[in-house]
Amino acid sequence: MNTLTKLALGMLGQLKPHGAPADAARTITLPAARRHGGKPLVEALMQRQSQREFAPGPLTPQQLADLLWAAAGINRPELGGRTAPSALNAQEVDVYAAMADGLYRYDPAAHALLHVAASDVRRVTGYQDFVDSAPLDLVYVADHARMKMVPAAQREAFAFTAAGAMAQNVYLACAAQGLAAVIRAWFDHRALAAAMGLGADQQLLLAQTVGLPAAPAQT
Repeated sequence: MNTLTKLALGMLGQLKPHGAPADAARTITLPAARRHGGKPLVEALMQRQSQREFAPGPLTPQQLADLLWAAAGINRPELGGRTAPSALNAQEVDVYAAMADGLYRYDPAAHALLHVAASDVRRVTGYQDFVDSAPLDLVYVADHARMKMVPAAQREAFAFTAAGAMAQNVYLACAAQGLAAVIRAWFDHRALAAAMGLGADQQLLLAQTVGLPAAPAQT
């Protein structure tokens, strides 16, 4: 679906998700994230970039596990510490994974994806056309109910800061693994919140599309 069509449907309140397979897994237990290998940090930083063309193939379970762990995984089990910072350790940002077979929320403690909705919400995660068919659209959502220790005037800024750190972790993981990614903030907030079933205390922050890079055109 192209951008103009999405804008028109959004104005009419008709930008909605597709159905997903009825037999989608209720919980996807992910393989352990790889803690060794990949490219050195400086090389990953040199290759970090936004890409907006994706191959149609799915990500492997290992790639999905590595990306989600990079975004919000536990890297210090004895403390419950995460790979990305959070003010006052509120851990207010949840990472949702929109895929063809449904919408899932990443549970860092279990290192698993928990089923949220039996619908393909990818096309609602952004006005860009590539979000419809890329294998994975991550959505970063703040739960302000967890931020009671943070002054109200600072909660939104702190949540966006945490989401930005998570998204950069994903960018670097993609650069290290040869995957394509792009961060996005242009989406229909009302339509996406409805498609995801978000509550009053939950705030959409950012989205990030991830997939295999499109093959270069043959000449």
